[in-house]
This record gives sequence, C-alpha cells and structure tokens, in this order.
Amino acid sequence: METALANEYRRLCDDSAIHQPLAYLRLRRAIRNVIEHRDIEPGQTLPSERDLSRVLNLSRVTIRKAIAGLVEEGLLTQRHGAGTFVAERIVKPMSRLTSFTEDLRARGLHPRSEFSERGIGEVTPEEAMALNLSPGSLVVRLHRVRYAEDEPLAIERSVVPASVLPDPMLVHDSLYEALEKFGCRPRRALQRLRAVSLGAQQARLLHVATGSAGLNIERRGFLDDGRVVEFTSSWYRGDIYDFVAELQTD
Repeated sequence: METALANEYRRLCDDSAIHQPLAYLRLRRAIRNVIEHRDIEPGQTLPSERDLSRVLNLSRVTIRKAIAGLVEEGLLTQRHGAGTFVAERIVKPMSRLTSFTEDLRARGLHPRSEFSERGIGEVTPEEAMALNLSPGSLVVRLHRVRYAEDEPLAIERSVVPASVLPDPMLVHDSLYEALEKFGCRPRRALQRLRAVSLGAQQARLLHVATGSAGLNIERRGFLDDGRVVEFTSSWYRGDIYDFVAELQTD
C-alpha cells in the first residue's frame, strides 16, 4: 500500500495535465485512486501519518488534512487508537448532494442499473404535489435496481419533469449526469429518511430476507431558482449503508 500510494502521489505531482497545486488535495486524490484500483481493500488499514509523512516527504498536518476530507466523504473511517481504515460499509454523508453513481465510483465500485420502467407519462396527483406541476403535465419515470458490480444495493423510483429531461433513454447510470447536460442538476435537496422493514418484493430484488432492515429515503431536488427537478424514493439495504450527518451548534 505504501509503495502504491507513493507512486500514485508522485505520478500526480509529475502530471502536467493535473492542475492541483495543493499537496493535501493531490494526496487525497492519490488515496482515492489507489482505493479505486484495489491496491488496498475495504477493511484494510491505511499507513500511519508518521509513515506517510516519511514516505511522501509531507508534513503530518498535510496528511491529516487529506485524510479528514476522505473520512468526511465516507471513503475512510477512523477508530480511536486503531488507525484509519478503508470503509467496509458504504457511508453516505447527508451533508453532500451527490448521486448514487458518484458515491460508488469514489469507492472504487462499478455502478450499474437494471430498469423496470423508463418512460414518459402524465403526472399523478402525488407527483404533481411533490414537483409543483400542474395536472396533465408530463413526467419521466425511472424505476430501477441500483447495483455495485453484481450486488444489488437499492431500489430507486425517480420522477423528473419532461420539460427538464425530454428523453428517459438519456439516463444510463447517473440521473444527475443526464440532468447536468441540460443545466438542470439539483443544487440543493430536502430528504426524509426512515427505517423500514423490506417487503417480499423489495427483499427479492435486493437479495435479502423478507423483513430485513432497510432505509427509505425520499428526496426532492431543487435548482437555484427554486424549481423542483427531481422526486426520488429509494429503499436501501440496511446491512450495507450508513447515512451520517455532521451536527454543529449555532
């Protein structure tokens, strides 16, 4: 791990195409890359700050700052007195608005989707209320199971105004990537999370036992001008996902 990380960090330093003058950001990217390339596996320990400082010729403050950002992203976890580890569970920070695809790619996993519905239809009363649309408006509906490699992680049902996304076939893995091409990627969101027991059909799709613990998340995504461009309900496997939020006093 030390050698792979040192080589990757030096490669980034020497690559003129990468404009990243800050050492801690280069190191953060190097750590992310070696995890993506599976030079270090989930659950394994990162070298100590002292060892990284020695090998990379960086200050421990720089090392600490790079690692702190990856801990916040959920890619690394820290255990007091034990060190820093590559996260085994998928830790999703609720303070950052990122897509399922982006989260998995950052962890070195290959995201993919299996669609059960990908079409256009007339908005339902519930969807109209969530999206602030008039009755009779058209919406794109995306119902799919989200995978990491061959492991099903979540069931997702997304509804987007057809005025924002005219063709549902433009969505392959990432809805946000498709919306970004039209300048309509959400900039903020409201989410509601609750614990649920997965029903028989949900459990079958997620390859778990009926009644297994799950997490239901309902999200409404907004543009800067206040328009709602996404209404998504997702059911995540509770044995794999942790959702974390940073809390601060005023």
